[in-house]
Amino acid sequence: MLVDKKIEDRICFIEMQNPKRFNVLSEDMCKELIDAIKYGYNNECVGIILKAQINRGVWSAGHDIHELPQDGSDPLAFYVPMERLLRKVQDTPIPIIAYVEGTVWGGACDLCLSCDMIVSSKNATFAITPAKIGIPYNASGIMHFINQLGMNKAREMFFLGMPITAEDALNVGLINRVAEPEDLENVLEEQFLKPLRRNSALSISAIKRQFRILSRASTVISAENFERINAYRTYVYEGDDYKEGINSFLEKRPPQYKGKASDLD
Repeated sequence: MLVDKKIEDRICFIEMQNPKRFNVLSEDMCKELIDAIKYGYNNECVGIILKAQINRGVWSAGHDIHELPQDGSDPLAFYVPMERLLRKVQDTPIPIIAYVEGTVWGGACDLCLSCDMIVSSKNATFAITPAKIGIPYNASGIMHFINQLGMNKAREMFFLGMPITAEDALNVGLINRVAEPEDLENVLEEQFLKPLRRNSALSISAIKRQFRILSRASTVISAENFERINAYRTYVYEGDDYKEGINSFLEKRPPQYKGKASDLD
């Protein structure tokens, strides 16, 4: 098991427990985190806390580099486990709070930003590092940083790939509260969990859903481009290749596609 979960007074505490590998967001880790989040929500918790066992000051080293594809496929495609985890955190209709006690790297930084709030120790740092390993980050991830931090700070983090301090992160709105390491647990309980338990879970659920919708409003594309995207997609799923793909899967045989990219011009 890479993840531990427990419920205390309507709060689900989820802890990454792979410190030997710096809690990398491997496929297995992401799947277990998704399952743990579902567990907290299904058991009618009013909030979820995401924690980590620390090794050499690292909260999480981010994406498991060993699992990055080298076959020319998209390392951050829509259905890869880490992307599914980020969406689960964003879409789960109860608050998820990242409880950060160390350095946060790469995809783990995106994971923290996907949480609704971040409570951090003063010695924590945050870095988004795709440029260091040659990964072209996806548009949804970049827009997520822009919405949270603003254009200039997002550019700085992506272009430089250098860690920013907890104080800097607090100043630009990346995190909600900074505390001394020995005070962090008390700050979490007194300033976040106690008020959360008192408030209406139904109201918070509706408000979180609205935040999610409104945060996407800035990415609305023009009507013309929306129609163009729909036309491309409709052309494919109404075409013969789509049917061939389904039939070949059901018949357990290789597909025989005949469509050409130029057909979409």
